[in-house]
Amino acid sequence: MAMMEEFRKFAMRGNVMDLAVGVIIGGAFGRIVDSLVKDVIMPPVGMLFGNLNFADYYIPLAHQPSGLPLAEAQKAGAVLAYGNFLTILLNFLILAFVIFQMVRLMNRLRNSFHHEEEQKTAAPAATPEDVLLLREIRDSLKSR
Repeated sequence: MAMMEEFRKFAMRGNVMDLAVGVIIGGAFGRIVDSLVKDVIMPPVGMLFGNLNFADYYIPLAHQPSGLPLAEAQKAGAVLAYGNFLTILLNFLILAFVIFQMVRLMNRLRNSFHHEEEQKTAAPAATPEDVLLLREIRDSLKSR
């Protein structure tokens, strides 16, 4: 029973819950990026290559007839599906870039927040030596 209690404490810590939320949101965001690449970016790229579905680009490895859709070519034997790979690679690059921008923004916000906190808690700057000397002179003249 002690192990279950320890596991419950571990699972309810803030970091684990934050990680779970991040994984769920990341999965949904990954699907959004996948749709962006498949449905928005790749169709114009496919038009540039002759109105073909870019994900259907492949090299037949089992002597399949050329021009078959990827699914049919895969049923007929092994294929090197480089178009699908490039689509997934583009998904990854977009996702990595967006995550990089989010982390960069969070770091900027964190740094500016810490900078403001440091300014609030920083000790006042030391009075310059010439000002101190002038004050001494002033005070000694007053005392005469």
